[in-house]
Amino acid sequence: MKTYFIHTFGCQSNKSDSERIAGDYEARGYSLAESWEDTNEVVINTCAIRKSAEDRARAFVIKVVKHYKKKNLPKPKIIFTGCMLHHGKNKILDMIPNLDEILPVNEVGFNQSAIRRDKKHAWVPISAGCNSFCTYCIVPYSRGREQSRSLEEILKEIQNLVDKGYSEITLLGQNVNSWGLEKVGIGLRKMLMSDDDFTRENIPSNQSQYLTPKGTPPFVKLLREISKYKEIKMIRFLSSNPWDFHDELINEIIKNKKIDRYVHLPIQSGSNTVLERMNRGYTAEDYAKVANKLRAGDPEIVLGTDIIVGFPGETDEEFQETLEFAKKMNWKVGFVAMYSPRPGTSAYRIYKEEIPYKIRKKRWETLDKLINKNNLQQRPKVV
Repeated sequence: MKTYFIHTFGCQSNKSDSERIAGDYEARGYSLAESWEDTNEVVINTCAIRKSAEDRARAFVIKVVKHYKKKNLPKPKIIFTGCMLHHGKNKILDMIPNLDEILPVNEVGFNQSAIRRDKKHAWVPISAGCNSFCTYCIVPYSRGREQSRSLEEILKEIQNLVDKGYSEITLLGQNVNSWGLEKVGIGLRKMLMSDDDFTRENIPSNQSQYLTPKGTPPFVKLLREISKYKEIKMIRFLSSNPWDFHDELINEIIKNKKIDRYVHLPIQSGSNTVLERMNRGYTAEDYAKVANKLRAGDPEIVLGTDIIVGFPGETDEEFQETLEFAKKMNWKVGFVAMYSPRPGTSAYRIYKEEIPYKIRKKRWETLDKLINKNNLQQRPKVV
């Protein structure tokens, strides 16, 4: 019997993609190998969020090739997929000549059931891609523009999970708040958030993907529909963007106890000037309003975040603003990363001056200690 092995780099979305790739392999009669060291095909699911992630993927290909050559064994078919494919097929093959096949991430579909090793918790993608175009982020280029799965398709997958005994799910999307709204331009959606005189009724019907024009935001509706399954005991979601974190979503989280009390809400920077250069679409004050409403509604809610340090032009004063904001927010989980320039992004084209590595590392160490190392006893479960 032919065997396969999938080596995954990156986030929960990549891990979910790998589960679906495994489903396709096993539908074709393959079985999972115990190790990449003895298999017919190796799939490398890549991450491109930082240069270091790409370097690890390239190093792994070299490691595989050297291993089989040393053992005098036939080299397995090496298949490359994931976010590194934004470089384009020709460039990737120039960078890594030992590859045998390129599998575009958008071809990882839902035709076969995902092969999940965890039998209690499941990742469920609800959308792919992103329309936000933060200046530092490669996702709109590596995963494309935002596309929502239909309500019917998602609920069908949930029912299938329930039938198999699953009780916990995590909904995945680059910005889950915008599920079902990609046809509504970001400009219109920001007007909905900021202008009391502009309501959902003002959105042309051919641009609205609200389930009812005057009704609840789609993502809140989705949460309510999933909550109807009595077998589902825990609902998590990753990730949300602060700028469109509706009051309806806040209220649903507060009152719906099936939704995890841990809410991951990326800030990226506590400095408004850095946030503007990042094109994040909100201020630190906007973020604080959302956080304060969540905590006021339920003191059991715990917040986590993402922060980038050393973004081009970040001054000592701007970093200090982030540090002070972190003290104020008292996050219990922080995924802190040093800025990594990504070819193809706006920041890469516009901002040529990099913060020296020693300064970036020092800032990373300072924030990581404040948010993570000082909160080890209080850190919630993050899947």
